[in-house]
Amino acid sequence: MKTTNIEPTDADSDADADAGATRGDDPMGKQGADASPKPVKSREGTVLNVFSHGVLILWAFMVVMPLLWAVMTSFKTDRDIFISPWSLPDKLHFENWSRAWSSAHMSDYFANTLIVVGFSLVGTLLLGSMAAYVLARFEFPGNRFIYFLFIGGMSFPIILALVPLFYVMQNLSLLNTLPGLILVYIAYSLPFTVFFLTGFFRTLPTSIAEAAFVDGASHTRTFFQVMLPMAKPGLVSVAIFNFLGQWNQYLLPTVLNTEQDNKVLSQGLVQLAVSQGYKGDWSGLFAGLVMAMLPVLAAYIIFQRQVVTGLTAGALK
Repeated sequence: MKTTNIEPTDADSDADADAGATRGDDPMGKQGADASPKPVKSREGTVLNVFSHGVLILWAFMVVMPLLWAVMTSFKTDRDIFISPWSLPDKLHFENWSRAWSSAHMSDYFANTLIVVGFSLVGTLLLGSMAAYVLARFEFPGNRFIYFLFIGGMSFPIILALVPLFYVMQNLSLLNTLPGLILVYIAYSLPFTVFFLTGFFRTLPTSIAEAAFVDGASHTRTFFQVMLPMAKPGLVSVAIFNFLGQWNQYLLPTVLNTEQDNKVLSQGLVQLAVSQGYKGDWSGLFAGLVMAMLPVLAAYIIFQRQVVTGLTAGALK
């Protein structure tokens, strides 16, 4: 008997497809339905992105517009400030800036602030990094107690220490002096600096310090030549935060620094606001205000990437 191979025709294939559809055997249709993206989640993500971007744009508008208005007003005349406060100046009146810089003694306040903040920032970073390194890398009795003392200094209101601090500075003959104000700024900024850098030094690899000890380096040399350069992102971040806090500090110099020749920028701005308000020199007042804001804005714009890098590097190990 001979067996004959019968090939399926197109009609038979169509019939089998119809039968499979009737039985519900459509694997491609089912898998395609499961593999297709869900439009609900896509719409939710789009709405969330629009909402978040809208909030950021609104926040940026609320922050940037007062700054731009202050800069614009500093180049106007007093008459233009009251007649058309929201219009652009007809021309740039740079005499407002020169008058505030010389007649209102903003140059003296600016120089005193640079001296105080510069020395206090260097002292804070030096002492804070040394204390944080020891607390982070060495185990000794009282380590955690000293660390929590620094943490407690962050929660202690500075206003409660003003009266005893005043008498301490007076007994040390440091009242109404720039060196006394520098020491107070350092003590005021140390708790946050130690807290921040302690967590940062803990993330640094221990093997590098051990390799330095094997090569014969002392603890001092290992700290300054090995560990401190590795902690540069954290140092930059904490330096920016301390700079902003010390530059805008008003309460401490008001109580501890009442000498006219030693006043800092925050005190000078208050005195300028009072005097220029009586004189009616509002353009000079806004010029002095912008002078005080520019260093802070410049520091943040220049080092904003380093601040973010330092914060994220200190949070990850």
